[in-house]
Amino acid sequence: MGNEATFFAAYDAVLSQWPVKVHSADVPGPYGSTRVQVCGPEGGTPLVLLPGGGTTSVTWFANIGDLARDHRVYAVDVMGDIGRSTHDGAQLRGPGDLMAWLDALFDGLGLDGAHLCGHSYGAWIALTYALHAPHRLGRIALLDPTNCFAGMSFRYLARALPMLLKPTSERWRAFHRWETGRMPEDPVWQAFLDSAATARRSKVVAMRRPRSRDLRACAVPALVLLAGHSRVHNVRRAAAAARRLLPEADIAVLPNATHHTLPTEQPAELNRLLTRFLA
Repeated sequence: MGNEATFFAAYDAVLSQWPVKVHSADVPGPYGSTRVQVCGPEGGTPLVLLPGGGTTSVTWFANIGDLARDHRVYAVDVMGDIGRSTHDGAQLRGPGDLMAWLDALFDGLGLDGAHLCGHSYGAWIALTYALHAPHRLGRIALLDPTNCFAGMSFRYLARALPMLLKPTSERWRAFHRWETGRMPEDPVWQAFLDSAATARRSKVVAMRRPRSRDLRACAVPALVLLAGHSRVHNVRRAAAAARRLLPEADIAVLPNATHHTLPTEQPAELNRLLTRFLA
């Protein structure tokens, strides 16, 4: 089995573990077709989930049971990143194109007033979209958001660089152990991450820090959940900046979490805070 076939088999294996009935949809748009996993009650408040880089829509397997109880959930494979979205349309040149991609996706799904939740790179996209189109959103939840309230750690970037330049499963495992202290508990998820390390992506857009004045003007109610042991950034500085720039936001630190254990490991407290905020 080739690398691509192995990756998609691992992707499907994780999705098959979701504890709710889910159907997959391909939503056409100017940048290509976006794969979306749809579940939850049809009359529920819409909730769009954006994964961290390199993890795809299937990453929410430990959260979806709670999130889909009252919400119509749309879990997305981000355009340009790995997954089953097909980037065969317009180029993704920068954040503006990602915002146009999300605008078209919301149009294609008929969404307005949706909640938006993202992790890491997905949290940066979610926050950027809240500044771009606040009228389209209800609430946003940001899980250890990257390059939103604090810069990324040089040590983290230096550790990640070899894996980005020449990705292998072995390099991914070493990096994951360094950041989290252990390998994932779920063997099916670990097998997916092994295969994802070398999966093909077309364009991951560079993250620009939002301007302070734009964040202070953000009118979308926000929840910021930071990982207490995250090595991506200085957690205390990120929390202080989030409190200063989003004074109306709910901000909490998950004391036992690292950046890469979210959202899959020990999800009970994360799920409790998320469902309470989104209710």
